Amino acid sequence: MENCIFCKIIAGEIPSAKVYEDELVYAFLDISPINKGHVLVIPKEHHESVAAVDEATVGRMMKIGSRIGIALKRELEADAYNLHLADGTAAGQVVMHAHLHIVPRWIEDGFHWNWRQLSYADGEMAEISEKLAQRIAKKAE
Repeated sequence: MENCIFCKIIAGEIPSAKVYEDELVYAFLDISPINKGHVLVIPKEHHESVAAVDEATVGRMMKIGSRIGIALKRELEADAYNLHLADGTAAGQVVMHAHLHIVPRWIEDGFHWNWRQLSYADGEMAEISEKLAQRIAKKAE
């Protein structure tokens, strides 16, 4: 994609602090990290949505993301790590090239995702889960 910053990074047009690369994915330090060591794993092919990325590449993104998370814990003495993937602007995706964030975490790092917790009405959970199961089964056929 012509104006995609991540595509330009992959092409070597924009410098990056690479931490991993193979035939499917590229991983590099985020220039505006949540915490120092924050890494992005991106597919080498341009796809705005992770839903458009083939399963092998998405699997590699997750596997490498987990491997990077373990490395962050060991090298930076982090307490934990988050894997975060936002798909679409409503989910917080800013760069429209699918990407996985690996964020090293420390107990007292001061960062909070600000999750909220809602409740389901009677029967609503069963209704939604059934609809989702049916939709997923249709896609598998």
